[in-house]
Amino acid sequence: MQAGELTIDVYDMPGRPVRVDFRGKSVHRQPDMILRPLFADISKKATSYGGGVEMHFEELDFFNTATITTVIHFVKELRNKQTPVVLSYNAQHQWQRVFFDALGMLAKDGRLKIRAV
Repeated sequence: MQAGELTIDVYDMPGRPVRVDFRGKSVHRQPDMILRPLFADISKKATSYGGGVEMHFEELDFFNTATITTVIHFVKELRNKQTPVVLSYNAQHQWQRVFFDALGMLAKDGRLKIRAV
């Protein structure tokens, strides 16, 4: 999926986690209009395949607070459905490190794993 400067690639296969790769920049003022339908589809696939979701942000150059909010809501929805989630980020980018360190508070129950790459 391409939306402005943001590219999102989704790879899915039964029995495996749905992989979501974010690249570029997300600067949309209302990214939920773009991301929510995509996230709903990813959630359905993850539920039917039983493998969870892996979200990769390593190649993301920037995302604004509106995008961050949408991603957090999606992660919470997946956790509420007992869907395992792995978030991978680039520890070389300080802004990513700060965001994902803060998101670590949601990782206390084991359903969310955050990986620095």
